Amino acid sequence: MPLFKVNIKWGRETFKEVEVNTDDDPLVFKAQLYALTGVIPERQKVMFKGSSLKDDTWNGIRVENNGTVLLMGSKEEDLPTEPVVKPRFVEDMNDSELASASNVPAGLANLGNTCYMNATVQCLKTVPELRDALRNFKGGMSGISAHTVTAALRDLYELMDKGLSIPPIMLLQVLQMIFPRFAEKNENGTFVQQDANECWTEIVRMLQQKLESVNNDRPSSNKYFVDQFFGGVFEVELKCDEAGNEPVSKSEENFLQLSCFISQDVKHMHTGLLSKLQEKITKHSKVLDRDAIFTRTSRIKRLPAYLTVQFVRFYYKEKEAINAKILKEVKYPFEFDAYDLCTPQLQNDLKPMRDRFKEYDDKKAMVAKLKKIQDGEDGDKEDFEKQPFYFENDLGSNNSGLYTLQAVLTHRGRSSSSGHYVAWVKHTDDTWMKCDDDVVTPVPKESILKLCGGGDWHVAYVLLYGPRILEIPVNGKKP
Repeated sequence: MPLFKVNIKWGRETFKEVEVNTDDDPLVFKAQLYALTGVIPERQKVMFKGSSLKDDTWNGIRVENNGTVLLMGSKEEDLPTEPVVKPRFVEDMNDSELASASNVPAGLANLGNTCYMNATVQCLKTVPELRDALRNFKGGMSGISAHTVTAALRDLYELMDKGLSIPPIMLLQVLQMIFPRFAEKNENGTFVQQDANECWTEIVRMLQQKLESVNNDRPSSNKYFVDQFFGGVFEVELKCDEAGNEPVSKSEENFLQLSCFISQDVKHMHTGLLSKLQEKITKHSKVLDRDAIFTRTSRIKRLPAYLTVQFVRFYYKEKEAINAKILKEVKYPFEFDAYDLCTPQLQNDLKPMRDRFKEYDDKKAMVAKLKKIQDGEDGDKEDFEKQPFYFENDLGSNNSGLYTLQAVLTHRGRSSSSGHYVAWVKHTDDTWMKCDDDVVTPVPKESILKLCGGGDWHVAYVLLYGPRILEIPVNGKKP
């Protein structure tokens, strides 16, 4: 392996014994320099003994141990601010300017079959509490660990918020170092397509280890943010079908996502989720002293604020040695009610907030009807106040069982190791954004439900639901 240690000279600063691996693409080395200096790759000029390093090849570059490499380039904050420009009218703007003016999210460049990671990053970015937790995370890009992944995602989101559509090199590099399968290459030397749900799971697991819980003067039994806002708890009962006198076994299991299993009878997400809450399994019976059939029943005793649902669309096809895809249409809603999945105790705890939702939904419907009768006159609008979506003693939970869809990760193709992944994220009440790597375009809300499968079009693979927020009018106040 052509591994070298060099000294980086950048202005008045020198970074000693920086590793260079010429087996990697030059962009990987530039990502290391970005981590050290804060100079993004597009602004870097890297000189090896008079030769300038390109983004795609080491040809013509001579690397020596203990050699000096000159880096030229400034961090964004070191650059002078742009001069004030005259206002421009919409009809005079090009596509790029229109996207900026309409607050279109920044895209992410595809670094060679890395759409699975880009789609995951865009979906997770829709969680405002996660964004806040990352902003508060302290620490740099040191070592290869969960800490590094967390810092890399934090820095990437900060750049995206500034409208910079840069290649997510640093995040990709640390993921590949921690999970070598993400670095696999094909015979053409390009990265092999990976499973987006695996990437989602690994990123969340890394964040789970490093992001501390949000206190906000509210009690929480969770030490870490991910458990607090993404983590649910199952109450599980095991009952022996063949020995009535065997005691029922009870336990708890944590989860970070629900699985929607797809069978011939499953036509809707709700059915797929319910189908796996009660199943038959074989295990050893102490009373019978042999293997017996047990009924395993699971119910949710703690709902997280953000509910991740994975459609189990891939299965291993031994003959072709691939993860083949189930294309069957499975519908899902914009507004999801998890009440039927919960334990009786949790259902009882959810009722007060559910009753409040019903009360104000009925009131809004009545007001809308009256306004329609009055020739569409809106009159004065009331000022609304958002109600907490979590239980008072459990920050990060869901206190109603009601959710709103905010992101969809889709796959187009026939195998998880091929095809293409895209993120679709909610932008406004009526508009969503299709994040297809570095191309981000608005799409109408009604197109999102068409991602339910049934053909070779984009098919929903992972859904992210956020808490439905109750907004009640504040008496006597006007906006």
